[in-house]
Amino acid sequence: MQRRVIFPGMLLPYLLLAPQIAVTLVFFFWPAGQAVWYSTRREDPFGLSSVFAGLDNFTDILTDPGYLHSLAITAVFSVAVTVLALVPSLLLAVMADRVAKGRAVYSTILLLPYAIAPAIAGVLWLFMFQPSLGIVAYWLHCAGINWNYVLDGDQAMLLVILAAAWKQISYDFLFFLAGLQSIPKSVLEAAAIDGASRNRRFWTIVLPLLSPTTFFLLTVNIVYAFFETFGVIHSVTGGGPAKATEILVFKVWYDGVVGLDLGGSAAQSVILMAIVVALTAIQFRYVERKVHY
Repeated sequence: MQRRVIFPGMLLPYLLLAPQIAVTLVFFFWPAGQAVWYSTRREDPFGLSSVFAGLDNFTDILTDPGYLHSLAITAVFSVAVTVLALVPSLLLAVMADRVAKGRAVYSTILLLPYAIAPAIAGVLWLFMFQPSLGIVAYWLHCAGINWNYVLDGDQAMLLVILAAAWKQISYDFLFFLAGLQSIPKSVLEAAAIDGASRNRRFWTIVLPLLSPTTFFLLTVNIVYAFFETFGVIHSVTGGGPAKATEILVFKVWYDGVVGLDLGGSAAQSVILMAIVVALTAIQFRYVERKVHY
């Protein structure tokens, strides 16, 4: 019989919840409310005046070809980062789970990239692919590939996708490995006795049992690609060349900090938040149906 915790009064539960509620209000609801407020204003770049603009900021943004271009780039970038982070991390988790000796050593080494900040991860890949100094760029030139991401927008996009996905692989690997280790060995042994090959056991037993973990990581990776990859973009390409890698979160920063369009930047942040919330709701509405708990 499960025992329930009963508090003698209402004061103690509220006191225990107060720190978390305060953090949520100060660091989430208050900034979100300010963003919504400023998105309806025309702000002076020097903060000397503010005029109510209604939905004019949103109208200007949604009719701006540059913003629509950034939206398309963000869609490609987020899908590519999510796929390139999930697939290798699952493969590495499966391989590490099969290791009998030294599993902790392999797992620790594979988790190290997660301790690196996104900006530092971008700089590491920048050094390797720098057209005149990078070792990988030198190999590409020796192979006859004209590599210069500074001038080629497609190459720049490929570089930031690889850097962002590499940074996230360790996080996904940790959860996939935990999910694999939670699968009962008796189920796999019974399937092996019935004659199921290793590949068949993976596709028919392991992968369906990992669907809750995969669903969680799918949601987390999309949010990561939309918000937490700013450091990679800023340190590697700065949104260039010719805005070829200017994703939405970078455009919010650039228009607000560099362009000093505070109202437009706030409106972009509200739209970005709405997009991520909508994508998360769609995943829970449709993708979760295929998850086996």
